[in-house]
Amino acid sequence: MVIGSAMSLQFGSAVAATLFPRAGALGVVALRLVFSALLMLAVCRPRLRGHSRTDWAAVTGLGVALGTMNTLFYQAIDRIPLGAAVTLELLGPLVLSVVGSRRLLSLLWAGLALAGVYLLGSSGFGSIDFAGAAFALAAGAMWVAYILFNSRTGARFPKADGLALAMALAALLSAPLGVASAGRALLDPVTLGLGAAVAVLSSGVPYTLELFALRRLPAATFALLMSLMPVAAASAGFLVLGQRLELPELVAIALVIVASMGAVRTPPAARTRGAGPPVP
Repeated sequence: MVIGSAMSLQFGSAVAATLFPRAGALGVVALRLVFSALLMLAVCRPRLRGHSRTDWAAVTGLGVALGTMNTLFYQAIDRIPLGAAVTLELLGPLVLSVVGSRRLLSLLWAGLALAGVYLLGSSGFGSIDFAGAAFALAAGAMWVAYILFNSRTGARFPKADGLALAMALAALLSAPLGVASAGRALLDPVTLGLGAAVAVLSSGVPYTLELFALRRLPAATFALLMSLMPVAAASAGFLVLGQRLELPELVAIALVIVASMGAVRTPPAARTRGAGPPVP
């Protein structure tokens, strides 16, 4: 289920990239978020009343993180190969895991990740747009914000209600940008149909599979499997977009994946009551 979720998400991103000539990156982001919001609101039917300001603050943070993360990521895959974009984006959660662990072993995973990025840059960035790489790294930073706000929202709302509300907010934020960028192109039936397919592949199917998977897998195992996301992205980029990665770039992706898995498997340092900051 986790692997199916990753493949669905990345193939959805690949299909989204084929829509860029029709509606542009901002237009496709708007279509994905609007259709995803409608889908989640219809399924979850969240209540709007009875929530505190703190609840709405968490939802707002999650909605802004969702909208910004998707916008930055689609700007990235409009400029660089999908596999490279997801590899760079993965650095955000990886940094969060390394910082949260506070163990000496975490420096090894950080070193592997940096080696992978260096190898990816020295081998592939000669033909890769630097702005695209910057967008991917920024999307990774927003992925960290998404993780933090998603945790807060999940603790304050039942089921996926908070996520549905956050998705609606993200759609409201992205829609004006999409309309301003793509205009009437968003009303094309083919574009609308593919936009709906992207929403299902990138949101509906992954969220459903992950929901069922988390009922059967420990959270650490789930996070470990999600580290394989760049493999799914590279596969989708090759099969759908015809994007080929050379051997050094594949090794770079492998290094980042190993670093991510290692960071997930490294337990955080134990805190001693009454002591100062933990020592690695």
